Amino acid sequence: MFRALADPTRRALLDALFIRDGQTLVALTAGHDMTRIAVAKHLRLLEEAGLVVSRRQGREKLHYLNPVPIRLIHDRWVSKYTDPWAAGLAGLKQELERPMEKVFEIYIRTTPELLWEAITDPTIRAKYHFGASVESEWTQGSRYELNHPGTNGPLLEGDNLVVDPPRRLVQTMHVLWSEDAEREGTSRVTWEIEPVGDSCRLTVTHDQLSDNAPPELYGGWPMILSGLKTWLETGQTLTTPGSLMYDAS
Repeated sequence: MFRALADPTRRALLDALFIRDGQTLVALTAGHDMTRIAVAKHLRLLEEAGLVVSRRQGREKLHYLNPVPIRLIHDRWVSKYTDPWAAGLAGLKQELERPMEKVFEIYIRTTPELLWEAITDPTIRAKYHFGASVESEWTQGSRYELNHPGTNGPLLEGDNLVVDPPRRLVQTMHVLWSEDAEREGTSRVTWEIEPVGDSCRLTVTHDQLSDNAPPELYGGWPMILSGLKTWLETGQTLTTPGSLMYDAS
């Protein structure tokens, strides 16, 4: 990943996706005095490093910034040298030209069954989701809630649209923890688990976000997924200020 970040053109491509996510190769090429083939090579290296995730949408191939690897570096090397406010730097932009879709990808050394359990088990979920536990029957069409012992009601709620263990979970999400977030209404979160050797690739897609959705709706995913990876691979919880700020323990 450090090799991918060492090149100024690749850093500029990441900056472009930070400003406006989900861009095509043509759109990204327009911002550089380079051929489309050259930009495609840089994007391929960023994808190999896990810093960019691409998705097909009709005939177009869209590219998304994946901040999870950078979040992991921050948690491992940067956060212990910085003040608590540094965790807020993981927040993403507010203004986009169209409804937002955020894509996060991470590789975890675990089995699909254990990963599914970590996503759906209330006790395990609390260890990496800011102390909040998830409650549901985990059947298609059932309701779910994310609750925290320090609040009087659920932090968020929604419906389980697709429940296909241990492969895929699709949920609506209505955030209730603040007035601004609640006004945004319902978005959608898709968890996709794919075995890769002795590990799993977990892709979380948060879409159906309005074009002015506040970063508090989606900005926490890198830290949540970093905590999930840390717990499954080491049995430990993250100890960065952002990870602990809502911890109930």
